[in-house]
Amino acid sequence: MDINALREYFLDLQERITSAMGTLDGKSFFADEWHKPEDSKLKGYGRTCILDNGNILEKGGVGFSHVRGDQMPPSASHHRPEVAGRSFEAMGVSLVFHPNNPKVPTTHMNVRCFIAQAPDKEPVWWFGGGFDLTPYYGVDEDCKHFHQTAKNALDPFGSELYPRFKKWCDEYFYLKHREEPRGIGGVFFDDFNELGFEKSLAMTRAVGDAFISAYLPIVKRRHQESFTAAEKSFQEYRRGRYVEYNLIFDRGTIFGLHSGGRTESILMSMPPVVQWRYSWHPEPGTPEAKLYDYYLKPRDWLA
Repeated sequence: MDINALREYFLDLQERITSAMGTLDGKSFFADEWHKPEDSKLKGYGRTCILDNGNILEKGGVGFSHVRGDQMPPSASHHRPEVAGRSFEAMGVSLVFHPNNPKVPTTHMNVRCFIAQAPDKEPVWWFGGGFDLTPYYGVDEDCKHFHQTAKNALDPFGSELYPRFKKWCDEYFYLKHREEPRGIGGVFFDDFNELGFEKSLAMTRAVGDAFISAYLPIVKRRHQESFTAAEKSFQEYRRGRYVEYNLIFDRGTIFGLHSGGRTESILMSMPPVVQWRYSWHPEPGTPEAKLYDYYLKPRDWLA
């Protein structure tokens, strides 16, 4: 278990993604490096890269963090009682891209590793991550491409992984209080160690490496499409679901806030402009209604 090699991979992934997206956007990411002091609850280092008011991205954030603490917080240990009371390290890359154009989907990606240790005991470790797509005006071609790229990344490690992680994603990114999914899914996995450390790491890397190929072709196809003020308003309304999900359900957000993480970096996923409307529903037969009636229904996009 080479911690330095893990760190180098995650930092390189962050650099590759910000470089590719920044080149396409025409505006570079701003890098904010931060350190948590040794006397703080959570210690460590991070690098948060932000692109605001870009040509394509209204807001994009790609964060790397490597933090450690003396004791796993309850939000991380309640479903893994064997790690309660252990010291821990958590490392990974997380991103959210909120585009200007409502014809371009929002996306999220995360790959991470947790290691919990105790004296005279074997380390307990696991990987997690995935990527998912949240369209406002869905296009079948984009949904199929996104899912096919995820499947291609996972198939070398087992043909059962894509359907399993696809189902996990559909169930995880679900707003229970709204009774609707956040988007059209993708893949998601957590607490994953069943392939052994090296192969589990290789699988996680394959997912992280596939993100650029999954998302950027969609951006290139859609970012110059015309849109109306009403379509922009609908995008801002649907962004509210993103905020609700991240603050209520997302394990990474909850872990970061409960463990004493850096708040600005944890909340970089928040969109810059959001609307909430009281008891609003789209008119039947409209493109907005199609999002609810067709795209926000779990389906096999590769059938």
